[in-house]
Amino acid sequence: HLEASGGGSVHTGESLRLSCAASGDPYSNYCMAWFRQRSGKEREWVALIVPIGAAIYANSVKGRFTFSRDDDQNAVYLQMDTLKPEDSSMYYCAAGYDSRRGPWTTTSAYNYWGQGTQVIVSS
Repeated sequence: HLEASGGGSVHTGESLRLSCAASGDPYSNYCMAWFRQRSGKEREWVALIVPIGAAIYANSVKGRFTFSRDDDQNAVYLQMDTLKPEDSSMYYCAAGYDSRRGPWTTTSAYNYWGQGTQVIVSS
């Protein structure tokens, strides 16, 4: 079970920190990711982090977002800085353990999803 939190409404240039708390199985061996989805659009990959690996970011957020994981707390975090109106979206955390399901940048790769947390960035 994944539970995302930390969304809110901010202005351009401000920051938010999203959290995703995992319960049940330890997720230290899972690939963890954040996706986002705007109304009427497909879910878009934002960032991922594999076990014992560096985070990888979509070009649209590279240099502004920082993805980290705390396996002791069974949680991941997405620090979002210099937010833009185009970052407004519902953000979802995801966990996957089987790379045969698909590339880690696609939704099909993930077994578990959080409920989403809304981010609104106004100019």
